[in-house]
Amino acid sequence: MPWLSIALELDAAPAEALSEALIEAGALSVALEPAGARMRLEALADAGADAATLVAAAARAAALVVPAFTASRVEDQDWVRRSQSQFGPLRISDALWIVPSWHAPPDAGATVIRLDPGLAFGTGSHASTRLVLNFLEKNIQPGSRVLDYGCGSGILAIAAAKLGAGEVVAVDIDPQSLATTKANAAANDVEVRVEPPESLAVETYDLVLANILAGPLIALEPLLAARARPGGRIGLSGILAEQAAEVVAAYSSDFETSIGAVEEGWALVEGVRR
Repeated sequence: MPWLSIALELDAAPAEALSEALIEAGALSVALEPAGARMRLEALADAGADAATLVAAAARAAALVVPAFTASRVEDQDWVRRSQSQFGPLRISDALWIVPSWHAPPDAGATVIRLDPGLAFGTGSHASTRLVLNFLEKNIQPGSRVLDYGCGSGILAIAAAKLGAGEVVAVDIDPQSLATTKANAAANDVEVRVEPPESLAVETYDLVLANILAGPLIALEPLLAARARPGGRIGLSGILAEQAAEVVAAYSSDFETSIGAVEEGWALVEGVRR
């Protein structure tokens, strides 16, 4: 099955806004990668989609001027070859690797998450994902209860399970992400409870993780605060460094919050529930 690939470059903040709007407008997946001082955005859509209509609708929803873009047809085999050439084993830390299925694990003694690029966000290559993975590795305890809110590919939920969590719940509003997380959890032989937000039980967790965007994270503060037990920790990412103080302020009424780390212009906000 062929695909339509749409590529463009924007500054970081509008690129993030447009990526969300493209998904809402009908794109099947969107990937963001640094391109010098800007961000390169590549979206995949059905081969029959009209690129100009899709980009214009997304720009209108994000309150942006319609950007210049290129569109091309990508065959299945070409997409697979491109993915395999771009994604190799990724070292998160001395003890944690993300490894695609077509590669052997570089370190037999490390914790390995098997993950292939697909139609849901989260391969470990983006700085925002790496920030949460490092936070998770430092803060998880054996038997921890973990909530991954906005699970995407399931990478954070799977990492939590592999690192010793006792129970892991993964939530996303996107049915494609829920299906992808289930498949990736099965491929990694770990147990993850996967469900949409409306099915999430009123329970509390030792660790609450969310790698989304600053705006949605601020709006989600009451919900995520209610899911963190007293003394529990929260790790938030998908936040541009210049937005981090706003997110810290939004969570400060319920958490002792701080900016935990910054990488490639992206920040992690972490906190302890009061």
